[in-house]
Order: sequence, then structure tokens, then C-alpha cells
Amino acid sequence: MRTVYLDVGPMAHLAGKGSLNGHSLLDVESLVSAPGKGIVVVGNTIETIADSDELMEEYGNANTKDVGDSETKVVSLNGNAVIPGLVDSHTHLLWAGDRSREVLWRHSGKSYQEISKLGGGIQDTVRSTSQASDEDLLKLGYTRMRAALRSGTTHLEAKSGYGLTTDSELRLLQIASKLRAMEHLPSLDLTWLGAHDSPSGMDVNGYVEQILSDQLPKVLEQGLARSADVFCEPGWFTVEHSEDILKSARTGGLDIRMHIDEFKDGGGGDLAADLNVVTADHSHYTNHDSRIRMEEAGVNTGFLPGTPYAMGAEWPNFNDSIENEFTWSVATDFNPNCKTISMPFMGSLLTQRCSVHPLAALIAATRNPSETTPHATGKIHGRLEVGAIANFNVIDGKYWEAWCMQPSHSPFVSTCLEGNLIHH
Repeated sequence: MRTVYLDVGPMAHLAGKGSLNGHSLLDVESLVSAPGKGIVVVGNTIETIADSDELMEEYGNANTKDVGDSETKVVSLNGNAVIPGLVDSHTHLLWAGDRSREVLWRHSGKSYQEISKLGGGIQDTVRSTSQASDEDLLKLGYTRMRAALRSGTTHLEAKSGYGLTTDSELRLLQIASKLRAMEHLPSLDLTWLGAHDSPSGMDVNGYVEQILSDQLPKVLEQGLARSADVFCEPGWFTVEHSEDILKSARTGGLDIRMHIDEFKDGGGGDLAADLNVVTADHSHYTNHDSRIRMEEAGVNTGFLPGTPYAMGAEWPNFNDSIENEFTWSVATDFNPNCKTISMPFMGSLLTQRCSVHPLAALIAATRNPSETTPHATGKIHGRLEVGAIANFNVIDGKYWEAWCMQPSHSPFVSTCLEGNLIHH
């Protein structure tokens, strides 16, 4: 089936090769086309991007009853702006329970570590998740992914990590794989995060031994996760623990990712550079020299602005990464403490609270994270060009900048998801 989209308004196509950094993130002239383009989609792929008038001559307009081809549909976007499908490259999708009470503890001045000792934190979610049925978790995942799609996300990374035993981690990956097989949902890229915390009552050294001897080999045998991740943070997994786990995961064929420096500079940035990990996320307190080393090693910095927002902390200086030409992306970090799965809200935090240029924020939410979490088809995503997967969002308005200007609700009237136009 061929679908021809005419009368496209300004289109932030973001076409080109690889990630962008520095002042190339601000190049509106090269990365945004003027109104008047059209997009031809065949199956799940963009076949042509050309002037709308030229395509109308070939295919007719949206009111033409017979375009000479029963397999062709013509749709007018009425001048509405278009951006690529958003890529959420860091989520904790599957978990059960409610940790809302922790906000009172935070307001009383308790740290994340102190809350964990009170029975909150990751262990609270692990307990609730273990008590939820597979069906319950599947429904929760489905509902969350539909909400993400409503907010323009067409692809997301999903981590395990709320199991912390071999069987429960395998279970979470299996449930996520069922979501991956469902239609009309964003595509999923699965990450094993067994090293999220130590199980209650188990010493971290013993758990690392269990991970290396039992859990990781069984995750590799299961074959569902594409990547491995470790929560490398003082009080959780040391740099040495993280190195052992990540090296073993890479030897087993997994891409490797990291959580680093969320609460303090714990040396995660240097390890990320040493291991050439794909992405080092949070990176809130990573020192400048380590950021330079990470850039030289080809490491993406995955900023998660929703987390300091939810925790009442200050944001990192995102514009410093632009000035220093560091490669970075942005994601929601959807989790029990940061319960938003809206990428436009992340864009709003960047632009309306942290003075980041809206195009830089958009690239950090599309083209750059598409390099760290590839589409399962192997096709280009996160940008609009010939041969790319047909994932794009139609904005409810004439300006592409509106993608990040409506934090309370979705700015999109429709989303093209792998060639299927879904009206919101």
C-alpha cells in the first residue's frame, strides 16, 4: 500500500548520517524544510520526499476519487508541521506498585539512600512486581506504551531490573517480548538490567557472583535482550563490579549501557570511556574531564531531565554539552519515581526551563537516540529521509517548535507508525 502525504507544513526532517553535536544541533536551515513538501510511504518505508505540487500532479489530491491506482491513498496534512517519531532511549517500562508516599520522605529531607533503608526505593517496587501476575504486567506495559505513542514516541528502550533474581529477570524480559509482538505499539528495544540493585538480604558481592555465574548466562541463552545495563553508583554497584558485569555481557554479544553519576560523581564516566559503552545515562554529576574522555570514546551521554524534576534536584547544564561538542540525547527514564512517559514533556523541560534550543532538544529526542537504540528492521529511524522507517508525527499546528511547547498534553494530531497513520 502506498500513502501520499501532501501539503506538509514545516518539516524537521533532521536527515543525515550519525549523531549530531555542537552547533550543528542549531542548524535550522539545513535540518528543517520550508512548507510545501510531501512524503510518499510504501509499506513501512519512506519512498519519496518531494514538493507537494509535484506529487499532486502524479497522484492527484486528497479529494481525487480515482488516482488510477487502487493501492494508493492520498492524504492532505493541511499545512501542519511534521517531525520524526520520537525515540525514548531509557525507560523502566515493566513494574507494579505505587511509591507515591516517598514524596513526603523527600520533602522531609531524606536522601534516595535513606528512603531505600526505610523500605522504599527499588526494593519496594521489586516486592510489588513479584506479586503482580504476568497478565497484570502485560496490561500495565500495554497501557504505558499506548500513552507513549499518544505523545509521539514510536520507538522505546525498555529495561528489566525490578526482578533481581534470575527467574524474575527472565520473566520481565519475556513479558516485554510479548509487547514487542503486538500491533499499533511503539517498537521495543530490550535491555537486561539485573544489576539494578542487590536482592533484599543479599550482599552485593554475592549477587554479582550470582549474576556472572547464573543470571547473565541464562539471559544470553534466552536471547531476548539486545543490551545490558548496570546501575554504577556509590551505594549500589561499584566501578569494579560494573566493569566485570559489562565485560562479560559484551563477551556474550550484548551491547553495553550504563547508569552513571546520578547522585554524585562516582567514576562512572571514566569507566564508560574505558569500555566504549554505547550510552552512559543520567550523567548528572560527571566531571568535565570525564565527559571529554567519553566523547573521545564515542559514548553518548543520555540525559534524563524528568528525574531531577521529579526528585526536586537541579538540572545539569545541557547547553554546556552543546558548547563543548559532546554528543547527547534525552529520554524519559519512566520509572516508579518519575511517572511520565512523555517525550514532549522532556522537550518542554529542556526548552522552557533550561534554555535549550528547541531544535537541539528535538535532535536529542530523535536522531541522536536512534543511534543508541536501533530499529529492529535495521532501517533508519529518528529522522525523515528516503529509505527510513515511516515514523513521524503530525503537529496540531503550523510550527515544528510546538512539539515541546505543550507539556500538559500531546501536541500531535496523528502519528505515522511504521506506515500506519494513527489519529489521536
